[in-house]
Amino acid sequence: MSKLIITGQQKLNGEITVAGNKNAAMPCLPAALLTTEPVTFTNIPDIIDVATMLEIIQQLGAKVDRPTPDTVTITAKNINTYELPDDLVAKLRSSILFMGPLLGRIGEFKMRHPGGCIIGRRPVGTHFNAVADLGGHVITEDEHYHGTFTKQTNTEIFLDEASVTATENILCLAAGTDEETTILGAACEPHIANLAQLLSNMGAQISGAGTNRIHIKGTKQLHGTNHHIRSDQIETATFAIMAAASHGDIIIHQALQEDFHMIGHYLHAMGVDYTFTDPQTLHITPSHLHAPQNVKELQSRPWPGFPTDALSPLIVLATQATGTTLVHEWMFEGRLLFADSLVAMGANIITADPHRIIVNGPTPLRGKALTSPDIRAGIALVIAGLIAEGTTTIDNAQLIFRGYQNLPERLTALGAKVELIG
Repeated sequence: MSKLIITGQQKLNGEITVAGNKNAAMPCLPAALLTTEPVTFTNIPDIIDVATMLEIIQQLGAKVDRPTPDTVTITAKNINTYELPDDLVAKLRSSILFMGPLLGRIGEFKMRHPGGCIIGRRPVGTHFNAVADLGGHVITEDEHYHGTFTKQTNTEIFLDEASVTATENILCLAAGTDEETTILGAACEPHIANLAQLLSNMGAQISGAGTNRIHIKGTKQLHGTNHHIRSDQIETATFAIMAAASHGDIIIHQALQEDFHMIGHYLHAMGVDYTFTDPQTLHITPSHLHAPQNVKELQSRPWPGFPTDALSPLIVLATQATGTTLVHEWMFEGRLLFADSLVAMGANIITADPHRIIVNGPTPLRGKALTSPDIRAGIALVIAGLIAEGTTTIDNAQLIFRGYQNLPERLTALGAKVELIG
């Protein structure tokens, strides 16, 4: 167990660089199992979830080389099992992303229900229904899922939910077959397009990635390649919100303007002053914050809507904005529970139901002893600690490091006082 100790109300200024996209790395790494040849990734985020993913890959029999924290080469010439290790799967929601590559490579997988952050129910039925629609079969054996895939029987499938990970699984499975497949109702997030680019570089023919209709012409002869993980728009949003909440003057490098439209829309509605000095450089300057204008509510939505992973930090920003803000998290019924910690720090927040809260601001925050419940709530509590009076202690900080690399060092470079214990 690790702990962050934050001395609040330090002036934050300077420059910070966005890391590789966690949600892009998670599907791309297991996709390397689809070929026997080496696949080299650059701009890999140096986070706990990546380390866990690579450990699973090694236990499946593949070779992993990591000469630098942001560079990884996977050579899956030998895959000696289709069963994922229970202890590692229990740590990682993204372990479900091994399903498509294993079915595409060897036609079989077995795993327990994936673990990870406890932010609400995360059913996997959409994944299994899509596999069945293509001609595969998934059954539940005690506490494990066992799937097989021998021959594709359908070339067009419809996802009943625009699930990001289900889309990624079917992309990998379809890319590893000698058939053509069309996914209708696909998710459209930027990391879907990043995965599609990887699979295209490996030899598949893919069109429509980034839309809700994706066409794949796969091949059993996928080959090795080099692939760059795109920058993380969630980190961009996090640092932009951190700068605005602290009234800091911060330049954010490797911030992709093309991924910032809805994030920027909400920040602009709340009075945040920002400019892109070029398509990958974002400058946040001190702003007069207010409740959203000409926006009914701050609502997470599928892409290109506001990403759910950035909603928790946005709630902290709302506590510093003049007026009343309605926040609506449509997906996860546990996402907003951390608001109780903000209330303990002095925030004025009313819980309407598991999916909606009302934030009245601005309210000064006071340092408290807190516990991080998940990655995104954890980083939100870090932001709250940075702007609070006094000292904030955040236990269970290792959850935050599942999604944010070298966080104490990067924040210290901005002028924060952050100490890591354990």
